[in-house]
Amino acid sequence: MAQLRFTFGTMGSGKSTQALQIHHNLRARGLDTILTTQLDRTDGRVSSRLGVSADAETVESHTDLFELVRRRMARRGSVDAVICDEVQFYAPVQCEQLARVVDELAVDVYAFGLLTSFQGELFPGTARMLELADLRTEIQVEARCWCGARATHNARFVDGEQVVSGQLKVVGDTGGPTAGEVTYDLLCRAHWLDGARKARGSQLELLDSDDARSAGDDDDHSGPVEVDPGAVPTPLRAT
Repeated sequence: MAQLRFTFGTMGSGKSTQALQIHHNLRARGLDTILTTQLDRTDGRVSSRLGVSADAETVESHTDLFELVRRRMARRGSVDAVICDEVQFYAPVQCEQLARVVDELAVDVYAFGLLTSFQGELFPGTARMLELADLRTEIQVEARCWCGARATHNARFVDGEQVVSGQLKVVGDTGGPTAGEVTYDLLCRAHWLDGARKARGSQLELLDSDDARSAGDDDDHSGPVEVDPGAVPTPLRAT
């Protein structure tokens, strides 16, 4: 019986490596698989930080994954499995399409993704996968924070400073903060929260500065000035 399996972990925990391993093992047995990804480090491929990669279907915002698999089955006669990397970036409706692939086409789906974003919240795609999956597995490869504690949170840095606001989907290098570019790093909960508090505090300071600059400018002087003729003094005339 086909199943929808969702495997999640932090950056560097080996999600892409495991996806590629499953893809390789099934192909080695002569099975037909579809490998998909979105916003990988390499366009049109699933790539691992260990240097392994494979060609993949790129999932766009408009991609109908159910139709993609159904059409492939019509051309080839069968599809044995779909392996999906970077599922956190998939739209919730695309996660539902993967569930239909399992239920209506009887094809196994192996989905891999991050659990939380740089804001410390579930990705929309991840949340839907957790709700729909038959099996949910956390990768047990433990990444470490710079302090040596177990890393649990993905952090985004801009110009070397941790941020907690901005667009959800921004591709950047990993390995720690670097000035002048967007980068990502793994932190333990304590250091992620500490950085998040500082980032929110800096944002509040900017907002306070804007408020201070606008203080006293609430009166609108742009409209016409109304004058009471009776209040205008009579001009003196020289004699």
